[in-house]
Amino acid sequence: MIKNLNKIFLKRYSRKNFLKILSFGLISLFLATGKSKELFAKTAKQLEPRKRRNIKTNYDLVTVHGENIEEMTKRIIDELGGIEKFVKKGDIVVVKPNIGWNRAPEYAANTNPFLVAAVVKLCLKAGAKKVKVFDNTCNEEKMCYKNSGIEKAVKEAGGDIFFPDRWKYYAADFKTPAQMQDFPIYSDAVNCDCFINIPIAKTHGHTKLTLSIKNLMGVCGGNRSTMHWDIDKKLPEVLSFIKPDLNIIDGYRILLRNGPRGGNLEDVKKASVLIASADAVLADAYASQTLYNINPENIGHIKEAAKSGLGNMNISKAKIKTFKIRIVFGVIS
Repeated sequence: MIKNLNKIFLKRYSRKNFLKILSFGLISLFLATGKSKELFAKTAKQLEPRKRRNIKTNYDLVTVHGENIEEMTKRIIDELGGIEKFVKKGDIVVVKPNIGWNRAPEYAANTNPFLVAAVVKLCLKAGAKKVKVFDNTCNEEKMCYKNSGIEKAVKEAGGDIFFPDRWKYYAADFKTPAQMQDFPIYSDAVNCDCFINIPIAKTHGHTKLTLSIKNLMGVCGGNRSTMHWDIDKKLPEVLSFIKPDLNIIDGYRILLRNGPRGGNLEDVKKASVLIASADAVLADAYASQTLYNINPENIGHIKEAAKSGLGNMNISKAKIKTFKIRIVFGVIS
């Protein structure tokens, strides 16, 4: 019986045809896997560094203390010169919060959803054609988007929130020698008119702190664990590639210990502050000094970014405005 079947099979399919069928099957199986999608995405096209507008703000950095996050967000951007400094009519805007962890907002592992929503609303009010929000999460993406509260907040604000598509990661071409050369970067992060970076202030076991510069790791694909080798050099390279137009550090609730994941409310401090600057290096230097009492000279990637000419780490030489929003008899002042 088996011999007869073998004869029939060999009669119908030559060795050459059989190998073709087998090869086609293996290729189909390979293409069906997410890994292959990412591999082909990395080799299909090279991505050039983002072109950033020349934006001159009223201050190098603005910081605001208060309780009403939406009002704080509006006022802090107004003090820099207004949202129109950054967003023009018809712009495609990318808003990049930290949505990396499956944590509720009170654990301070992800950016405050009210801050993200406030930024989305301001961008749309300025005439943005589309406001895209995404992050390459560490925990399962659906749970991160949902439990962080960011997915719901963005949708209600009129923004477009989605999971990064594996096919849209392309090999980065830095044009100059870089350790991150050919590393996959999400193309939407580069192909936009305005990039607004909204990290939350947290501690980090490897980099000490995670702020504006570290938050940009969320636009990278591939095996991101390899970035931790010589990370103090690699993070500034990503900064040089993305060039955010605006950085707003969420210091409303900050994580003091066990970052970046968090998970214990005893590790969270309510600082009720936002820090904004077009200079990611300055924003991070200021946050490390004022929120954590850590000299930015002791944060490797901040020091390296300043050394590379990507921003100013010297707070004393920056034009800074600090103010508070008070609520008196229900009136914001």
